[in-house]
Formats: sequence, structure tokens, C-alpha cells
Amino acid sequence: MILVDVHCHLDHAKFKGNLDMVIENARKAGVKAIITSGVNLKTNKIILDIAEKYNDIVKPSFGLYPIDALAAELEGDETAGFARDVEETKVEDVLEFIKKNKDKCVAIGECGLDYHWIKDKQEEMKDVFQKVIELVEKLKKPIIVHTRKAELDCVEMLESSSISPKKILLHCFGGNKKLIQRAAGNGWNFSIPPVIVRLQHFQMMAELVNISQLLTETDAPYLSPYPGKINEPAFVAETIKKIAEIKKITEEDTANNIYMNYKRLFE
Repeated sequence: MILVDVHCHLDHAKFKGNLDMVIENARKAGVKAIITSGVNLKTNKIILDIAEKYNDIVKPSFGLYPIDALAAELEGDETAGFARDVEETKVEDVLEFIKKNKDKCVAIGECGLDYHWIKDKQEEMKDVFQKVIELVEKLKKPIIVHTRKAELDCVEMLESSSISPKKILLHCFGGNKKLIQRAAGNGWNFSIPPVIVRLQHFQMMAELVNISQLLTETDAPYLSPYPGKINEPAFVAETIKKIAEIKKITEEDTANNIYMNYKRLFE
């Protein structure tokens, strides 16, 4: 089977010293492409280096995480443990880096809205996301969207954009059934993590959304299918198994469909 992980964070400290092994595990599992996402200027530079080192399998996606986007306003505030480097999260610097290196990335993200950790700066966060959306519109790249407790606002902002529906990927989308159906009806894509084996929400999503709009991700090192174990790209195989079970098709057919979705979106 040909597998893909369309969203993870290979720059994370939990992979330090183990990245060669993690990449080798992915290759052995049949993973042919791993998209690793940055969240600010510093991590965008790091993932570019990682992608150049493992250029046969790793692709970079340059991002601006919602919390990082507000780092200057949150200076000194370690909200939810997020201690941000203000110099690495200046919005205009990040956007300029993405523009300058647009030909080196396969997508823009992760980006979006997060009202879970920051509840009192929603308009500021939306202003930044709108800037990212406008950049995506100009560059015509796929967009990888993070949204937490902000699903409706994210959907409405994307609906108001000129981004091609086929270029929108909602990663780990937490919206309710109605919003999932609305986004799916728009022709958008959804990536599902291996924790689908334990979370009914993602099982419901896999059932609702057409196989032609589904992709596999890990969000590694987060959202592991195995309690107490660090997630890694090889574990997308668990997502394939569960989607195949839900869709009542073979694992090979599931993997082939998802690989075609990956090629259509990112290549």
C-alpha cells in the first residue's frame, strides 16, 4: 500500500535525536510522502532543512499557528504553556518568508483560528487569518487549516474567500455533524489522524465524508492511536484500517483512493 501523512510536526522536540528512525519507520510502513508543517518563522526554516535532508519523502508546509500569530500581544503570557518567541512570530515576517520561499513548499499551513486557548482576541486572530487567506489566494497553494472551538468562523471565512474548494484541507476538524456536511458540500478536504481508532468523532467524519475528500494525517507527535506512545507518520496505517472498516472497502482500495487525493491536492 502507498501511504501518506499530510500533516505532522517533525521539528518537534520529541523527535530530537530520533528523526532518522522515525523516517525509516515510515518508509518501512509504506509511507511515500510526509508533509511537515511549520507554525512560525523559526519552525518554517527548520522544516525546510528537514525536507531538504529527507527530500525523497518529506515535503514542507509553511505555517502561522493562530497562537503564534498573536505572540507579540501575548508577550510574557505563557497561555496553556505556549511560551512564544516574539521575534520568530511577527506576522509580516512570516508572510514574507512564505512569499519568498513559495516554490519550496507544497502548502501553506497550518494556519487558522483557535478560541480554545485564547478566548478574548478573536477579532485579532481573524485579522491575521484573513491575511493568510489573501496570501493563499495570490499564491494559489493548498491551505492546511487548524480550527479549534472556532469552526463556524473558519468555515465562513473560507467560504468568503476565492480559494479553490479543492485546495482547502481541514486538519483534525472538530466541527459538529452539520458543519462537517457543510464543508464537505463545499468540496473541501478532511485529514483524519490515527486517533480515529479511539475517537467516535473522527469515525463519524469518515462515515459522512466521501472517500474522494479524505486524507490521512498524524499531527505527530500528537494524537497517537496508542495511549502513552508518541505518534509518528508510520501510524497512518491505523487510520487506513479504520476508514476501510467504516467504508466497507479493502485497506488497499482505501489507501489508493487517499493517495490519489494527495496527488490531486498537493502535486
